Amino acid sequence: MRTRTSKSATPGVDASRRELTADEARYLLTRTGYAPDARELAPFVGLTRAQAVDRLLEQTRRTAVTPPPAWVSEPPLASVQDKGMTDAQRRELNERRNRMSASLKAWWAQEMATTPSPLTERMTMFWHNHFVSSDDKVREPAVLYRQNVLLRANALGNFGVMLHEVSKDPAMLIYLDGANSRKGRPNENFAREVMELFTLGEGHYTEQDVREAARAYTGWSIDRSTMTYVWRANFHDTGVKTVLNRTGDFDGDQVLDVLLARPETAMLITGKLWREFVSPTPDPVQVERIAATFRESGYDIRVALRALLLTSAFWDARARGALVKSPSEFVTDAVRQFDIGYDDPQMLAQQMRVLGQDLFRPPNVKGWPGGDAWIDSTTLLARKQFVERMFRATENANAGGPSMTVPSQSAGPGVQRAALRPAQPMPRTVAGVRFDLSRWLQPYSLGPVDVPDVDARESLQRAVLPLSPAAPQTQGVNSAAFLQALLMDPAYQLK
Repeated sequence: MRTRTSKSATPGVDASRRELTADEARYLLTRTGYAPDARELAPFVGLTRAQAVDRLLEQTRRTAVTPPPAWVSEPPLASVQDKGMTDAQRRELNERRNRMSASLKAWWAQEMATTPSPLTERMTMFWHNHFVSSDDKVREPAVLYRQNVLLRANALGNFGVMLHEVSKDPAMLIYLDGANSRKGRPNENFAREVMELFTLGEGHYTEQDVREAARAYTGWSIDRSTMTYVWRANFHDTGVKTVLNRTGDFDGDQVLDVLLARPETAMLITGKLWREFVSPTPDPVQVERIAATFRESGYDIRVALRALLLTSAFWDARARGALVKSPSEFVTDAVRQFDIGYDDPQMLAQQMRVLGQDLFRPPNVKGWPGGDAWIDSTTLLARKQFVERMFRATENANAGGPSMTVPSQSAGPGVQRAALRPAQPMPRTVAGVRFDLSRWLQPYSLGPVDVPDVDARESLQRAVLPLSPAAPQTQGVNSAAFLQALLMDPAYQLK
């Protein structure tokens, strides 16, 4: 498969000072966020790699722009549960929980589709898949919402701070059974996962370390009436513990600091960031170098990301298309790049679930495996059906003529759209989806029925694929058919 080469790769020039072409800017933004539209792309073209990475990191947000569901400030569901509830009352409570869970997924999907800070959402998802908890066990949508807010606020902050805060987060204490751990009966589940999944990784601790650390975490609990963290001093084991060859009457925070002091922690996080943003196979020399920088910074996540995004490996042409889009990225890419309108953001969350990524429900404590595991015959077919649905929407909408009202009013209550474009007349949504292909093709001086020449075909290909298509593209077809063929190509699954 042919790959695109960098036109600015001049030997002897400091690579961080090379100016970005439009292709390179699109690559940076797609790898670190979602496929950009023209308005997002333009400010990065012509910047040096270092300037572009710095701009990217500086403009990240810590909060969502999408208003949260109204129920997030209501009392937790646990507070209304009663052993004397009738079957009908229990059924009503479960139905309420399911509605809240669905609206929580829709809220996050909407945030991904409209955020002005795509890197923040990508990192929030990264930490959601690192500090795993699940709606399947937590059963409190408001608690999961608060955890999501916590992850977003710290997504590009300090890893050590986030580790301490997530470890006491009610959703995590429920998910890993830490809430009821007490002196004499310490729960080792939380202690083991903190070492194996959050910090050191497998092979860098012993079972004795787990048992001793579990004693230190006793006393961390939650108030069920408010679903907030509470310290229960009478539950805590005040005795001396030995963890990773360090001895003291440690509490949970002190054990976390012991783990943060170990170089393996920085190595684990850096390796995961490499697989998230660079390639499936980390370069051990580069990971060790970046991990050392990360650790020396006191675990500043931006420092690690800046070093990662300025490696030659990140910009190497062989890295293009080396990663598979996750379901959330696949759906969000399409929505943002093509300015797709939709009647209800729950449709986006449901589409992600159909493709294999049910938000707030990772499959197990290790999270979604990602990579090639995202694609099988079922999910690949579902991805193609999503593209086909887009094009059916534009065909039907164009046949019916444009709506003369703005999209937030055109297709009934709740119509949503990408936030980065100004309001203007749009076609109606069809089966819940609106794709204005005619408008999207205007920058290429094409209409849906125009047959693109060689240059226009190359421009369209560069706009939507990270590398050359895997399948030969039919010549002589119109723009709509050519674009649809590109989106059906295996290369569209990659980033």
